[in-house]
Amino acid sequence: MGTIYIQDEEKTQTLIDTQGKIEEFEGISDECKQLLLSLPKVIGWRTPYLYKFQKFWCQPKEIQAILAAQNHFQALDNDVFVATVPKSGTTWLKALVYAVVNRNKFDLNSKDHPLLRANPHDLVPFLEYKVYANNKLPNLSNITSPRLFASHVPYNSLPKSIVTSNCKIVYICRNPFDTFVSIWHFSKRIRPKSLGHFSLEEAFDMYCEGHVGYGPYWDHMLKYWDESLRAPNKVMFLKYEDLKGDVCLQLRRLAKFLGYPFSPEEERKGVVDTISKVCSFEEMKDLQVNKKGTSILNFENEGLFRKGEVGDWMNLLSMEMVEKLSEIMDEKLKGSGLEFPSLNINK
Repeated sequence: MGTIYIQDEEKTQTLIDTQGKIEEFEGISDECKQLLLSLPKVIGWRTPYLYKFQKFWCQPKEIQAILAAQNHFQALDNDVFVATVPKSGTTWLKALVYAVVNRNKFDLNSKDHPLLRANPHDLVPFLEYKVYANNKLPNLSNITSPRLFASHVPYNSLPKSIVTSNCKIVYICRNPFDTFVSIWHFSKRIRPKSLGHFSLEEAFDMYCEGHVGYGPYWDHMLKYWDESLRAPNKVMFLKYEDLKGDVCLQLRRLAKFLGYPFSPEEERKGVVDTISKVCSFEEMKDLQVNKKGTSILNFENEGLFRKGEVGDWMNLLSMEMVEKLSEIMDEKLKGSGLEFPSLNINK
């Protein structure tokens, strides 16, 4: 077996004893189980363990779905992929991309617009959570073009056809302070009680070690950042803070990158403002479709909309935590050109 990182032996034993309640390998193929037994693992946030797979950390069902996507997904040149660090504005970006690409198909002012009837995660499905989840090998040939998909997977683990085709990848990340706070609140909401108490301090230490789903996040961000510099017509890099700062400016950049620029007539008609409003955090959070039901696994849609603020980390992190994470960011991002200048660490 691979190396097992144990933070608390008593807690680990408790997790093992609860396998009757939480079937970590339920629905996992024998082949994938054998792979998992060979991988290093650490205590998980919402599952018993996270496994180190292709240099990043994730859960058994995710690994199985990622392998299926790598083996079977065939990208088309006009596909669009939303790639994100978890809890960094994924839902918002999916809505924006969908609205931009489909604005000539659906009237943005119509009460029957798909974004008013469906959660963005249903309209722009994750490869690992929906398309290839639960051992599915779907036929995607009948999907109307352009096809829209999403993934949390690091760049180096995307299906090869995504990387080699002429499809577009739009990537968004968020400053690591707010990202941690968002994932902490989300994990508390969905963590099974049978896994026991999970303290803020424990979660923060794991986050700083990179032991978080699809982490380390620094590696995740940097590879997409590098690719956006190397192939700017292929990969567009966005920051959550920039979207919050001027969503209309970023919408224009997004539309141009995707090949759907706004015409002078659309500008006169206020189409950009309409999209920004329809896809705004406040508007989406208030929709009934986003107050009930599930779109990703068994996560309630309402849990996808908490605050959407920049700087919420100031309400949760101690100065010691801020200093520790700042040092990590300085070390990991040094020389890359990737910065988060909107941060104000002087609490």
